[in-house]
Amino acid sequence: MSFFIADALAEAAPAAQEPGAAGLILPMAVLAVFFLLFVLPQNRRQREHKKLLQSLVKGVEVVTTGGVLGRVVEVDDNFVTLEVAENVQICVQRNAVASLMPKGTYKAARRKPESK
Repeated sequence: MSFFIADALAEAAPAAQEPGAAGLILPMAVLAVFFLLFVLPQNRRQREHKKLLQSLVKGVEVVTTGGVLGRVVEVDDNFVTLEVAENVQICVQRNAVASLMPKGTYKAARRKPESK
């Protein structure tokens, strides 16, 4: 058994190699892919949402993040008042507006189905 120990002690430890440029390629590639797939599209969506919020004016039809469809009655710096039914208005934060709807969507949604 002692001859195994002698062989193990006789072997020299391998020389440590310093990482070069080749060792940095994979981490940099992962960071680049992460940036392209996640950061850039998120920034684009934020710019589009900010532009949407700046374009809010009285009379446009919107949907909130909670799914409420309404027509803008009043626009403030921080809040938007929406008409969701006849003589029913709610006040929501400006950031809660998710998207603009085509003209006539609100009127079509309010229309009651015809009974037979």
